[in-house]
Amino acid sequence: MSDTPRPTVYGTGWCPDVARSRALLDRRGIAYDYVDVDADRAAAKRVYRLQRGTRRVPTIVLADGTVLVEPTDDELAAALDTRT
Repeated sequence: MSDTPRPTVYGTGWCPDVARSRALLDRRGIAYDYVDVDADRAAAKRVYRLQRGTRRVPTIVLADGTVLVEPTDDELAAALDTRT
């Protein structure tokens, strides 16, 4: 088991943007943690804090702490490329 920090994807099962972002990470072979904010109250509260009072998904916290809210594939790819 690796101690390397992994990105965390906060999302919902019903959101196509969450599925799209997860698919991009999967295609790139990037291991990540997924948290369903509909099922995890603490995670939902964390997303509210990260976004200062809103809850939009996907919210992706990269290993370096960078927070992306509803990124396009290009935005997510660019963020990943500058951090790898």
